[in-house]
Parts: sequence; structure tokens; C-alpha cells
Amino acid sequence: MSPTSRRSFLTAAGTAAVATALPTVLPAGTVAAAEATVARLAQDPWDRVPEILARICPPTFPDRRFDITRYGAVGDGRRKNTAAFRKAVDACAAAGGGRVVVPPGRFLTGAIQLRGNVELHVQKGGTVLFSTDPRDFLPVVLTRWEGTECYNYSSFVYAHGQRNIAITGAGTLDGQGMAGPWKSWRDPGGNALVDQAELRRMGTEGVPVQDRVFGDGHHLRPNMIQFYRCENILMKDVTILEPPMWTIHPVLCRNVTLQDVDVIGRINNSDGVDPECTADMLITGCRFHTEDDSIAVKSGRDEDGIRIGVPSENIVIRNCVFSGRWGGVAVGSEMSGGVRNVYAEDCSINPVDFPGRYNPRHPVFIKTNKKRGGFIDGVYIRRFTGRQIDRDCVYLTTRYANQQGSRPAVIRNIKVEDMVHDGARRALHFEGLESDPFVGVHLERCRFTTMASPNVIGFARDLTIRQVFVNGSEVVHP
Repeated sequence: MSPTSRRSFLTAAGTAAVATALPTVLPAGTVAAAEATVARLAQDPWDRVPEILARICPPTFPDRRFDITRYGAVGDGRRKNTAAFRKAVDACAAAGGGRVVVPPGRFLTGAIQLRGNVELHVQKGGTVLFSTDPRDFLPVVLTRWEGTECYNYSSFVYAHGQRNIAITGAGTLDGQGMAGPWKSWRDPGGNALVDQAELRRMGTEGVPVQDRVFGDGHHLRPNMIQFYRCENILMKDVTILEPPMWTIHPVLCRNVTLQDVDVIGRINNSDGVDPECTADMLITGCRFHTEDDSIAVKSGRDEDGIRIGVPSENIVIRNCVFSGRWGGVAVGSEMSGGVRNVYAEDCSINPVDFPGRYNPRHPVFIKTNKKRGGFIDGVYIRRFTGRQIDRDCVYLTTRYANQQGSRPAVIRNIKVEDMVHDGARRALHFEGLESDPFVGVHLERCRFTTMASPNVIGFARDLTIRQVFVNGSEVVHP
């Protein structure tokens, strides 16, 4: 008997033993409550999506325009316009809100801090060109860096504690990530890993956040766009080029819409979007060509993530294109606050008309380990199509980065339906732990062709595979 089937048998036996121990006379109301629970669990998880989408409502803004050139901005790509952006945003907020307009031209700037009821609108032909001088992203701000809170350089666009904010328009935000010092900080010989290790030590030991100060003289790269503890956010139509690190990073946010946004980055760790401890988010019609995960759902790292303890939940992903270097839809690994209810449908991986510089590695990449803690509960994927990736189509691991710890590594309630993919190392790779088996993994109606290696399936309880074909042969479990 395989490890998977043996554990499934023992679990079933344990469940039966519990059932026989129940009292024959149940308290009033227990039967009705049990029946309601059974009915709820029998529902298709996708039935919850309309309720989630009903809560996601993009903000609207007063019909007022604040053209940055009225505040001294010059679009020659050379003169810095940081003060002009600040004046335009402040005037817009003071008037009760509206649209800060970036007209055609190349407007060089340092950090832009958005305020409530302000829409930053970049017109077609307009480019917000971010400085390559780290000093233009000071003073430091409260941020979250790879899942640990600290004070660091401002993200290129930053908002903290704001409501009703947006970045829209057919123009471009160019982070010049490969032109600045950012890559050298992370390359061999740079000091980024020293600061990374120090920040992680602070998070592990519970050093007060106000004492975790980096920024000037340190080498933690800022994110491109970070919304921190904000509500009612819209990003629509813009193209975002060359971030210094993670591109779009909503942290502890609620009611977020990303629509028809293109993200293109060549620097390492240039994730497309990283919802972290964020709830009620829609990502639709976006295209990602990055050097890391396209979409990576997170909720904090290790002890610091557990300290904050807020999950990411109710995230809907639709009609996106993934040419990222690692995962298309990834969950983790910084997910110590938990992740629940991620829905992704009708997405394309590495299509002929939007190829990456390198083949992606995993259309679905769900990752944690026993150091993280937290949980991943409910990831639902359907109607993904793809071609030519380097590794595995559906990869679940509780051994990520071979990091050790004593916390439970929880991945449960994963469902993949109607995936069609041609060209990969293997279709399925479930890399679990005997102490922490995957629970409730279900695959239905999938077709994988030109797979080079057999599936790897280890340590999964309540695993079902139905109408799944790999290289023309049906795979059935149990």
C-alpha cells in the first residue's frame, strides 16, 4: 500500500471510530446545524465568487483635473519633478479629490505619495520616470519587506492609511530598475543579503518595528508600488516597466481592483503583484512578464507574519497572461498569517503572442514549509491553458527552500479543473511531508501532453484525480 493510500485508509478508519462514539440522542438543534454544514460543504467553492465580487467596488473621483505641468513639472526626462507631483497631489486632496494628470512627456521624479480621493492618471504618451538615485526615496516609511515590517526607502508610489486611490491611464510608469543601483545591491558582492538577514533576525527576535530602520546606507530594495493599510484601490490600463523589486504590493488592504495592467520587469524578484494580508481583490485582464512569480499571494513571514496574524483572502483572478519566470499563480512562501479562498480562471501561460525571455516554471505554485506556520486553505483553479514551461504544471510543496521548523505546514482544499497544457517536466508534483500531508486535493478534466517525466505524488490525504490524461494515458486516484 502506498504512503498516500495507507494514510487515507487510516484517516477513514479514525473518522469511522469518531462517528461510532457519537451519542445516540443529540441536543436540540444539532441535527439542523449539521445538515446546514453538510449543505454548505457540498456547494461548489466557485459559488462564493459572486458574493466576493459584489464587495469589490472600484472608487470614483470628483470631476476635477490637476495637470502636473501647472505645478512646475517639465517632461524632458532630465529635470526632477518630485516637488511638482507633491504639490499636485496635495492640491487635489485639499480640493476634496479628483484626478492628477500626467500629460505626454517623460516626467522624472522621486517618490510619489498618494492621498485619499486622488487618482493619478497617466495619459497615453505620458511616462512617470522614476529616479535611479536612492536618496530620492527618502525619508524612510513604514513598509513590509519580504513579509517583515520595517522602515525602509519609500516605494516609488506609496500610500499609507488612505481611502479611494487610483493609478490609471494608457501611459507608463518606468522604474528604471536595471539602470539604477538596485541590481548591484542584490548581485554577488552586494550587501542586500546582509541587510536581509539582519531584518529577518529582527523579525524572529521580535525587535520593535520602530527600531528596524534601514534606508540610507542599507541595501533593501524598495518596491515599485505599495499601498499600506489602504481601502478602495484601483489600478487600470497602465503599463509598469522595470521595477527595482516587487512591482505592485498591497499590504493589509481591502477592496482592490487591478484591471488591464501590464507588468514587465527584468530584475530578479520582480514579482508582478503580491497581495499581502489583503482581502477582496480582483485581478483581471492583466499581463505579467517578470523575473519571478506573476501573482504571489502572501501574508507575512515567520514570527513577524504570525505577530500580525492577518490572512489574505477572497482574491479573484481572471483572464490574465503569465510569462513570469517562476509561478503564474503562486501562494506563499511568506504566508504565515494564512491564505484562504483564492480563485483563478481562464488564464494563459507563456502563449505564443506573449512569450517570456525564459520559460515559466509553474502555472500553479503553492509553497510553504514548517518554519512559516500559517495555512493555505482553498485555492481553486480552472480553465488554464499553457505551453512550454521548465518544470511542473501543478506544484505543491511543504518543503519550500528546505527550511526546517516545528510549525504545521498546512495546504488543504486545492482544486484544479479543465487545465490544458503542452510541454513541461511533469504534470503534477506534490512534494509533501508525512507529518503534514496535503488534505483535500482534487483534479478533474485536465489534459497534459508532452510531459517528460512521471508525476510525483506523495503524502496527500483525500486526493482525487478524475478524467485527467497525461501523454494520452488516464491517471485515476484513488
